[in-house]
Amino acid sequence: MSKYEIPYINLIVRSFAERFALTRQAAYNYLQQHKGLDFLIEYYDVEHLQDPEETVDDLIIMCKKNGGVLA
Repeated sequence: MSKYEIPYINLIVRSFAERFALTRQAAYNYLQQHKGLDFLIEYYDVEHLQDPEETVDDLIIMCKKNGGVLA
């Protein structure tokens, strides 16, 4: 993991938490449980070029595919 990925993932977790009115910890746990964090790490090279809101939209799709229910 590069030194740039950690602040980026933090930004996206905060954006996700704000979208769903979750605490940052709850958002992190949800994303970890439903493979959202794995997605962010694997596709960092593409996702970090998008607006954070678009990345959150992508996370919603990914997490739904892995059993998530937030929408």
